[in-house]
Amino acid sequence: MTGEFAVIDRLRRLLPGPPAGETWIGDDAAVVMPPRGGLLLTADAVVEGVHVDLDLLGLDDVGWKAMSVAVSDVAAMGCKPLYALITVCGPPATDVDRLYVGVAEAVEAYECPVVGGDLVSSLQLTVSVAVAGETAHRTPVMRAGALPGDRVFVTGRLGGSAAGLRLLRAGEIGHDHPLALAHRRPLARLAEGRAARAAGATAMVDVSDGLAADIGHLLDASGVGAALDFVPVAGRATLDEALGGGEDYELVFTATNPGHVAATFAEAGLRQPLGIGYCTADPKERTLAGEPLPDAGWQHHFR
Repeated sequence: MTGEFAVIDRLRRLLPGPPAGETWIGDDAAVVMPPRGGLLLTADAVVEGVHVDLDLLGLDDVGWKAMSVAVSDVAAMGCKPLYALITVCGPPATDVDRLYVGVAEAVEAYECPVVGGDLVSSLQLTVSVAVAGETAHRTPVMRAGALPGDRVFVTGRLGGSAAGLRLLRAGEIGHDHPLALAHRRPLARLAEGRAARAAGATAMVDVSDGLAADIGHLLDASGVGAALDFVPVAGRATLDEALGGGEDYELVFTATNPGHVAATFAEAGLRQPLGIGYCTADPKERTLAGEPLPDAGWQHHFR
């Protein structure tokens, strides 16, 4: 076994180092420069047996996923991540180095350095990530703000992660299949979030718990309803997986000017978001193709 301080030293060498004037891993606290605009703070956790099945995912996948789910909250506000703090709790035999290979890959992909955290021995693997982001002098897109008549968009097809998990468990696909990657290596849609904000998005949320649940959060916060025409379903996924499977991390947003949305995404070189319906004035209206929107989605339960 290796002591935590030796492991921390190895991890520090694996990750990018700080610029002049900042202190990252290795001291009691990180010292960083304040952002140019408002400060965003978010945190999320990935727990063995709840969010990840270690018989199907490598520890590098867990590291990537833990970073992605936290960064996705920043994407959902159309903002930029700045720094992450990671706490890893796990059994002594946990290959922390391999976990941090995935973390380092996510750090590079999202340009969000890890500046500190903690290592703790525990019976079960839990990776908790806190991310600080910046608004860059512009108001972030909140869940509240959608207006009756706004178009509802989603940045991609849904249900891929849930379908990937199902098919991996059944042994029907390999780990490099696109659906397997949707589950193992979800992408935080940072560029899409910034494009949606630039296009005048009135409200936005990421699809972490399933479309039905997450659009419900947006509608509740905004005090509007929604009439959805269809749900874009990923290949080999079911409608139920698209509505309630979760962990897709696509963005759902509303906007008053669909033409401006199309032009902004095109200018950014991004795939066009899919218009799936409209907001309505009746907060109780939640329909899909004229029928009640199913009550679906992941939710943790507590006493």
